[in-house]
Amino acid sequence: MKRLDFNSPVILSFAGICFLVLVLSWITNGASNRLLFSVYHSPLNDPFMYPRLFFHALGHANLAHYINNFMLILLIGPMLEERYGGQSLIVMMIITAFITGILHVIISPIGVGKLGASGIVFMLILLASFTNLKRGRIPITLILILVIYIGREIHGAVTLDNNIAYMTHIVGGLCGALFGFVLNKDTWGEEAV
Repeated sequence: MKRLDFNSPVILSFAGICFLVLVLSWITNGASNRLLFSVYHSPLNDPFMYPRLFFHALGHANLAHYINNFMLILLIGPMLEERYGGQSLIVMMIITAFITGILHVIISPIGVGKLGASGIVFMLILLASFTNLKRGRIPITLILILVIYIGREIHGAVTLDNNIAYMTHIVGGLCGALFGFVLNKDTWGEEAV
């Protein structure tokens, strides 16, 4: 056990919390997800509406949903946590969860709930594309990620039934791009000679 390294406390804690929420959902036959870990239209005087705007990112529909999200989060997250720091990453995850939660409440049909960390996944993917910026240069990988990931999600939103989930992915990706621009603003100037 001494050789194990808790190398990414924020990402590993997020993975653990989401797994515990998934187990709780199994135990309660989905009631905990409906009450706290999915976001949907509800009256403004519902005291659970406000935590759900954030907590929906902790809930997952099933193990496959959880694994799909955390394969990417566990791959990309530690690198980003090391680069930007745990506190910054927590703030970015909270902001992304809140924005995607608000978006879902605004545009989803009544009775449709949304849960999962996919908005955060897409935020991390776009944010990761900023990790190797050099002063005055835009990496081709950044352009390709923007085109491929955001383009795929726009295509899905336009052509498939589940356009709300695709919109959440797009917004998560846009959050990641915005965070990347803001956190790396010192590299956007003229190239040093």
